[in-house]
Amino acid sequence: MFSARCGANLLRSQFSALAAASSSSSPSIRGAIHAYGLARKYATESTTPAATSEVSAALARTSVLYKRYKPVTPGLRHLKRPLTPHVFKGRPLRLLTVPLRKKGGRNHDGRITVRHRGGGHKRRIRLVDFMRTEPGPHDVVRIEYDPNRSAHIALLKNRSPNVEGRKMWSYILSPEGLRAGHVVESFRQGIPEGMIPGWNDKKIIARKLEQAADDSARMQIDSTASLALGILRSMTVKTGNVLPLRLIPTGTVIHNIALDPQGRAVLVRAAGTWAQVITHEESGKYTHVRLQSGEVRKVLQDCIATIGRVSNGLWKNRNLGKAGRSRWLGRRPSVRGMAMNRYENPHGGGRGKSKGNKAPRSPWGWLTKGKRTRKPGPKGPKNSNKLVVHERPRGKEKRSN
Repeated sequence: MFSARCGANLLRSQFSALAAASSSSSPSIRGAIHAYGLARKYATESTTPAATSEVSAALARTSVLYKRYKPVTPGLRHLKRPLTPHVFKGRPLRLLTVPLRKKGGRNHDGRITVRHRGGGHKRRIRLVDFMRTEPGPHDVVRIEYDPNRSAHIALLKNRSPNVEGRKMWSYILSPEGLRAGHVVESFRQGIPEGMIPGWNDKKIIARKLEQAADDSARMQIDSTASLALGILRSMTVKTGNVLPLRLIPTGTVIHNIALDPQGRAVLVRAAGTWAQVITHEESGKYTHVRLQSGEVRKVLQDCIATIGRVSNGLWKNRNLGKAGRSRWLGRRPSVRGMAMNRYENPHGGGRGKSKGNKAPRSPWGWLTKGKRTRKPGPKGPKNSNKLVVHERPRGKEKRSN
């Protein structure tokens, strides 16, 4: 190392001497200096980022999708985060947050009922609107980070001059592609009267068809309704808008699906997830929806869903880089069952690394890794699976896909 360092110093001193002699008219000396300058230029451009005033920007090495860091510390060597330049870097709207009280996984008796929880940074819960009952256009003010969920959230402002306080501002799950300045709208309360010429609610159309006496009147009503429905879909089926399932065309990608016509959205809310409308039953009661797992189930057509897929789809490919970041997130360490004693875990005990040729089990003795713990159909709970049209693929069926 010492000899290499001395050699580098010697080479640097020689080139500095050449630079001092650059005033001479010798073309050979100028050529050597020019070659040395090109070598330094190419070396620095290929290994170092552009110089900036911020230290974090100087240490960062960015790619197309993810942000990586120079391994100046062991914790930065494997750190990988998705690039989100559109996310607001400030604090949330205080009016729409409440403090999160932590219990460390303990119940009212002080016993640990959920393992591997504790510590973590202080958080405030963002009050996300999963009902979307306020009609009318809402402006997207900004896209924000939410520490309590994997997806991003969007701050909306109601255009109506008659609202104030919490009704003026609201948080929603941000769909992929939604940005500040966009406009979203909720049609949970129904389509406003006069929005589409010739449009009436589907139930009203069905009632008129029943009252129509001859085939010509029925055909005229049907053609007018289909034309109005097409215009309505072109105006309402946009990313971030909320619609009843009966107004969403087949093949549309959706998320934030409710299971109760008067309830909040409960399905497809994690980062990057999406569902798809498969078909509408002719009876007008149910719509078939394919979920992220591959399961196809029936959902009432009066239930709402949001157009688009959930944002921050690259979240699952992130790498925390070190154990400390897991502690910042409130996750305590997890000990392997094979490293425990026999009375602590079914895989514990024995001499050496062995679980006793047992099937994989939970700490409480339940079979895991492939064993079905929920019995569908007639063997399971009453009416537990009657709305599932096709179960999610398992085993060979899943591997073939």
